[in-house]
Amino acid sequence: MALDRLKVSTRLSLGFGSAIVLGMVIATLGAVQMQQMASNLDEIANNRMLKVDQFSEIKDNFNTIARTARNIALKQDPAFHEAEQKTIAHMRAANTELLGKLDKSMSPALPKGREYLKTIVDARVHYEQGIDQVVDLAKQGKAPEAADVLVGPLRAVQGTLFKAVDDVTDYQAGLSKGLANEASTNANHYAMLMVALAAAIAAVGGLLGWTITRSLTRALGAEPAQVSEAVQRVADGKLDTPVPVRPNDSTSMMATVHRMQESLIRTVSHVRSNAEGVAAASAQIAQGNNDLSSRTEQQASALEETAASMEQLNATVKQNADNARQANQLAQSASAVAIRGGEVVTQVVETMKGINDSSKKISDIISVIDGIAFQTNILALNAAVEAARAGEQGRGFAVVASEVRNLAGRSAEAAKEIKQLINASVERVEQGTAQVDQAGVTMTEVVGSIRRVTDIMGEISAASSEQSSGVSQVGEAIIQMDQVTQQNAALVEEMAAAAGSLNHQADELVGTVAVFQLPGGSGSTALATRASAPKPVPFKAARPAIAAARPPALASKPAAPKALPKAKTAADEEEWSAF
Repeated sequence: MALDRLKVSTRLSLGFGSAIVLGMVIATLGAVQMQQMASNLDEIANNRMLKVDQFSEIKDNFNTIARTARNIALKQDPAFHEAEQKTIAHMRAANTELLGKLDKSMSPALPKGREYLKTIVDARVHYEQGIDQVVDLAKQGKAPEAADVLVGPLRAVQGTLFKAVDDVTDYQAGLSKGLANEASTNANHYAMLMVALAAAIAAVGGLLGWTITRSLTRALGAEPAQVSEAVQRVADGKLDTPVPVRPNDSTSMMATVHRMQESLIRTVSHVRSNAEGVAAASAQIAQGNNDLSSRTEQQASALEETAASMEQLNATVKQNADNARQANQLAQSASAVAIRGGEVVTQVVETMKGINDSSKKISDIISVIDGIAFQTNILALNAAVEAARAGEQGRGFAVVASEVRNLAGRSAEAAKEIKQLINASVERVEQGTAQVDQAGVTMTEVVGSIRRVTDIMGEISAASSEQSSGVSQVGEAIIQMDQVTQQNAALVEEMAAAAGSLNHQADELVGTVAVFQLPGGSGSTALATRASAPKPVPFKAARPAIAAARPPALASKPAAPKALPKAKTAADEEEWSAF
């Protein structure tokens, strides 16, 4: 049912809300009906009956005018006539005002009333003309003629006027009576409607109350007191008393409590049966932790010795790396000296090449000088020949030519000797240049060899540095393994303590579940059995005294972690599984 799926507050709100809505409907209808009745009464009191009173007043005014005109016809007194004429004028003014109000208040929806009003207005004109005629005749002293007008044509006009006034009065009274009858009929209908709606509200309220009560009873599955009692029994751990459930009831609160009781019975029975297994397993874990602690301590001692050996090996490798680094520096220095020697030899080769070129230029200059001496000798010979031809006049010139020839000859011999010396010097310079070139080639080969030696020494130094770094890393890894091993040893000790704590907690768990009373009478038997069982003694392994034998670099170790609480954390379980 759709109502069963709603919340209790929603159901109650729905019931009370429906009653409130029906009450508001009745109140609204009553207010509308009262407003209609008030409107009808207002129409009767302030419109219809007012018009009846106004038409009655108009009729009374017409009667007063007729009596006043009769009095004027009967009494021949000018002063009396003047006073009575004022009364007539006052009554006429009052009728004019009343007819004006009636003309404004007549509803266009009621044309019959306007017809009556028009008849009155038209008859009034003739009536007032007759009254004026009577007054004029009386003032002229013609009383009999005035009386004839009064009892003659004026009475007929007055009858027509009064009949129109009576008709419109009766018409307004009829309208008022119709409104009164309508208000009475509506009041009767409203009374009947109120009775019907009250009966409907009672029926709907009763139906909603019965439906909500039935849905709540079905949702609870029993009376609220019975549900509270069943829940309290389960809360007290009294699971041996079954929770009563109606047939074919699987969705009520009592059915849920019944399923909860059965689930608790299964859970408590399972926990109680497994508590002993947990205690036995915790004892075995404690014994295994003791053995594991001993082996872990032995492994820690071996790692200590390995770490010490790695420290010694690391120191040796570092010394070899330092020697290789120094040899590399010396080789680099020798390479730099050889490079500078090669540069000097290169400069000497260039200098020798410059000397060789200069010697060749000097040889060329000597050849030029030898050619000049040869030409000078020829010119001197020619001059001597010419001087001989000249005879006595050319004797002095011949002496000069002879001296020039001698000088040219000595110059040629000197140039020849210099040329021989220059040629010999050029040959020796060429030999020196060749030797210097060979020395340059040799120095280049030496520089290349020293560079190769330097490269090899650099590679040896780099390899030694890498080897030293690798050995250092291995040493650090062994130190870390030693730290982890010692931490694992401490963790194993803590695991032994935790196993004892687990055993104690298993006893407490058995005592806790013994509170529940299960079907079959099983209660505190398991608790008594566990109380008599021996408890494992926590094992505290002795730490090996090997810290004093460590090298200085290994003397500092991180402190072991503090003792763990009784409950193991997820991080500890991860460390144990990793170990």
